[in-house]
Amino acid sequence: MRILSGIQTTGNLHLGNYLGAIKQWVAMQDQGECLFFLADLHSLTGSISPAERTATTLEMAATLLASGIDDRSVLFNQARVPEHSELCWILQGTARMGWLNRMTQWKDKAGKNRDGAPVGLFTYPVLQAADILVYQATHVPVGEDQKQHLELTRDIAEKFNTDFGVDLFPLPEPLISKAAPRIMSLRDGTAKMSKSDPSDMSRVNLIDPDDVIAQKFKKARTDPDPLPDSFDALAERAEARNLVTIYAALADMSPQAVLEQFAGQGFGAFKPALADLAIAKLGPIRDRLVRLLDDKAAVGQALADGAVRARALAAPTLRKAQEAVGLQV
Repeated sequence: MRILSGIQTTGNLHLGNYLGAIKQWVAMQDQGECLFFLADLHSLTGSISPAERTATTLEMAATLLASGIDDRSVLFNQARVPEHSELCWILQGTARMGWLNRMTQWKDKAGKNRDGAPVGLFTYPVLQAADILVYQATHVPVGEDQKQHLELTRDIAEKFNTDFGVDLFPLPEPLISKAAPRIMSLRDGTAKMSKSDPSDMSRVNLIDPDDVIAQKFKKARTDPDPLPDSFDALAERAEARNLVTIYAALADMSPQAVLEQFAGQGFGAFKPALADLAIAKLGPIRDRLVRLLDDKAAVGQALADGAVRARALAAPTLRKAQEAVGLQV
């Protein structure tokens, strides 16, 4: 079992990123061989400065290390492994325009300005396929919004194998963790927690000090009713449901178990308990993160070391793909 996942280098990771993805990655290290990469090549389709791209790549690498990604996994940034780009170009001879035209995220991100969108925004699903296939990954953690991309990867792998009469690429399976919650804004329980929200009070950043974490939960939007004894009873109470979900994810409990503990209590009691739990869980991560950000050279070296390990796995696959299409003379 070889697990691969990547994360965009956008920086300033928050509680939603941690509970929705990073915490799951840390646990996956006990399930199989894991490769986790920072998708700095994918970030080229967006408008960020070179300095910001470098800074956020290091910041996110430090965050993953601080959260518990260790030597059991291969951690690297995409740009250090040129096999990604080389295999991507080969696979662009296999992928079809019609497949890419149907990609939902292309339609959403390009909007009405398709003629002005960068080419990379249209073709980046092929790079995503290369990211996965170059390591012959068997499983990819995916959320609902990424299922279409994994289906495309499987289509590309299957067509390549068929067209060239090889059995090179396994068809990767989705790895969906039932424990991965959808964390919403602390100011609006119907909107996802996001770095782009103009209100910093809407999210708990992984770098936040203890007193700031406590203040954000204290000010989190709720309703006047006490907590019920059933999670289903929170279906129409988005903010309350979100806070219970956060508590459950931090405590490794089910939301129902949380309500059995706090049923009948108001948020005057629940919010301080949630803040204390968040500080206990996130404080050590933040402290490690601060230390790592003070030693960026060590973080860069960790990425370089990871790239060496990644290239050792990727190079044989690229060579076989080149042989299959007649590029190894």
